[in-house]
Amino acid sequence: MIPLPEQKTKIVCTVGPASRSASVLKGMILRGMSVARINLSHGTLEEHGETVRRIGEAAESTGRTVTVLADLPGPKIRVGTLPGGSLSLEKGDRVVLSARESKAAGVFIPLSHPALAESLRPGRLVYMNDGYIELAVLEVLGDAAVCRVNVGGELLSGKGVNLPGTSLALEAVTDRDLFLMDAALDMGVDTFGLSFAKGPSDVQKIRDHARRKGRNIFVVAKIERREAVEEIDGILDGADAIMVARGDLGVEVPLDELPLLQKMLIRKANLRCRPVITATQMLLAMVHATRPTRAEVADVANAILDGTDALMLSEETAVGRFPLESVAMMARIARSVETNRGTLPAWRGSLDLLKGELLKEGLSVHDAVSLNAAEAALALRSSLILTPTRGGNTPRRISRFKPEAWVLPLCARDDVCRFLAFSYGVHPLCRDGRSEGWRERTVADLLASGMAAPGDRILITEGKYGGASGGTDSLSIYTVP
Repeated sequence: MIPLPEQKTKIVCTVGPASRSASVLKGMILRGMSVARINLSHGTLEEHGETVRRIGEAAESTGRTVTVLADLPGPKIRVGTLPGGSLSLEKGDRVVLSARESKAAGVFIPLSHPALAESLRPGRLVYMNDGYIELAVLEVLGDAAVCRVNVGGELLSGKGVNLPGTSLALEAVTDRDLFLMDAALDMGVDTFGLSFAKGPSDVQKIRDHARRKGRNIFVVAKIERREAVEEIDGILDGADAIMVARGDLGVEVPLDELPLLQKMLIRKANLRCRPVITATQMLLAMVHATRPTRAEVADVANAILDGTDALMLSEETAVGRFPLESVAMMARIARSVETNRGTLPAWRGSLDLLKGELLKEGLSVHDAVSLNAAEAALALRSSLILTPTRGGNTPRRISRFKPEAWVLPLCARDDVCRFLAFSYGVHPLCRDGRSEGWRERTVADLLASGMAAPGDRILITEGKYGGASGGTDSLSIYTVP
């Protein structure tokens, strides 16, 4: 039986040049990675295919369940290939943005979007590299925009470009997204990150595309636009999970709004039992150093206290010098917060708020069972909750209360087991939880693995009186003989 991780908060690691070797992948898994993210915006399909294969082999060698999240590029405007791969911009420099060479005076910066200039006007601001570089549009000459550098910095090829307050006629799901999605499906991937989702129809578009290929997928909607925040209820209804992608979102909305938006998005995801990932610049200092800043440690801790299910590392593991140390640090912070947050009045208040909102809406039977499971585990000091499941609904309902007990779903579907790797405190057991004698066999395995001991009380949720998925309607307490 797969041993329990040391922390309940899930860790998503972006795999890149610094981490795609077999040894580093294995090391990240052992240190706490439960989801490996591949960014389809970069690299070749051959490289991604090899990376997916290595992730599978590393997971098998460690006995852990690791999900592959394939991140679709979406319609993001990016810097093209720069001479030498980078460009140093100084305040006051004159630059020219265009999809092709321009005769306008200034340093030329190629862009991926050919109609960009049509959306720009003099005085508009253009941000690059997650907002660290700021340009002001001076004039538009045909398909080129001439700009002045307000805030300079080092610009790398492939970095993103943001135009806050500017509406671009771009579809959230591009033809290239669908092409890359087909390739990833052929690699065996079934979980996709949807970039720049505007609403539920974008989620449905890639879900329908997969179904036409005879596949069911899980969709993680990345919240990166103001439109997505405004349509969050519909997106949560249609998606399987969301990601609070603070890089682009922090440029699209005023920075001072971002912390409250993060809390609101996490709370709404918790209410709807959707796993939520908090992402971008969580331990950015560890790209070049072995220790994070104090502010980054507080940021990670606060995201956990907000109720996030998972935390994501981007550059830290993709291109950073210390990918293993970054994962270990993330896990260390998570363990500390999880162990001590019960003493914080603010944490208890947030749980009471969540329960109050559910009660106001009216509890369903499986909501009531899930809430009682979390509260009974605390009252009885039970460390394990067994929950047979078909689609993963009940373990996610229990997970949103962030119980101190581990939630152990018994599920015969490998794809559901893999997707449960996103949910806080959920440790899937990929086995049938509905066959005769499953309880005795599972408890025997828990005893053999050291997860349980004689005299322990284990909570068990079941659907005894109905047959439909999501029909959990009973809670029992089992004392290990």
